[in-house]
Amino acid sequence: MVILEIAFYLFIVIVGIQVFFYGIIFNSLTRHKIVKPNLKNISVSVIICAKNEVENLREFLPSIMAQEYSDFEVILINDNSTDDTFKVMEDFKEKHNNIKIVNVIPIEKFWGNKKYALTLGIKAATHNFLLFTDADCKPLSKRWIQEMSSHFTNDKTIVLGYGAHQKIKGSIINKLIRYETFLTAIQYLSYAALGQPYMAVGRNLAYRKEQFFEANGFMQHMYIKSGDDDLFINQVANASNTTICISKDSFTVSIPKPSLKDWTLQKRRHISTANHYKSKHKFFLATFYCSQFLFWSLAITLVVFMFEWKIVLGLIILRFVVQLINLFLVSKKLNEKDLPFLSPFLELFLIAFQFFIFIKNMISKPKYWK
Repeated sequence: MVILEIAFYLFIVIVGIQVFFYGIIFNSLTRHKIVKPNLKNISVSVIICAKNEVENLREFLPSIMAQEYSDFEVILINDNSTDDTFKVMEDFKEKHNNIKIVNVIPIEKFWGNKKYALTLGIKAATHNFLLFTDADCKPLSKRWIQEMSSHFTNDKTIVLGYGAHQKIKGSIINKLIRYETFLTAIQYLSYAALGQPYMAVGRNLAYRKEQFFEANGFMQHMYIKSGDDDLFINQVANASNTTICISKDSFTVSIPKPSLKDWTLQKRRHISTANHYKSKHKFFLATFYCSQFLFWSLAITLVVFMFEWKIVLGLIILRFVVQLINLFLVSKKLNEKDLPFLSPFLELFLIAFQFFIFIKNMISKPKYWK
């Protein structure tokens, strides 16, 4: 009984923490007003790093080349591909005079390191304003470059965008992948809106070239093979130089991993980089995850034993009401309206999945860039 009483009071605290995150921290994204900034006629370099991406380049690169923007170039980085990626790049270059190809020859010191390939691509870029995406990504509109680049100002040198995953009808794995992407975006965009940017996704990210070189590029974490997007942003982003762009014309969409196994390998890499975030960011992320884990664990335990069940039930309802209201409002902004309906089930599975990955990473190191 004493243990249940302790669990009960701990549960009250945990619900308070969850309400704080969903009702205050993540609500900053809900309250964020999408303002149309003044259009800027700045020259932009779109950078795409590809390794064995023949089919994706053929399918998605045309949507990049068809962008309605007056002055942009596309830097295609062939990172030691073993298929016909380089040939496909050359085929596109023959048709478009604003394509530049960087053919990366690996060196022993940076073998298999995407950051090395990206560094060469950034150096080859003609323009100061850089916009990044992946070879398997497609802008959702022809105004993608215009929307993202319009958020640059004299002070704002970093623009964080949203990169969604393609919907696959009838796939539970797809729902889970998209929910995780959605929840991750809510976190990094909310913190950025509050002046505490800590990460970004390379599927949709922009920053100035001078920002890259002022930070000495990726050298601070070059020894870590992943994290070309989130670790760099964690290093250089702050309230003064970072803004977010969440207009629907600015979104990109990419092909999700086809199986749970492939997605697990990808998430193992992503989660391993979080260990290298700044301490305050790790604290908030760990607090949120632990509070999720404890909410479900304690809620189930207290309900099973019917301990103060009326109060417990009320707290459970309170937490879900605050969570779901926020998720529904944000889903309208991020165009993910189908996800909140399954939130309780997806959240529970995701908590177990992330715990599994955490244990797996403690046992063995994940594989990195293909």
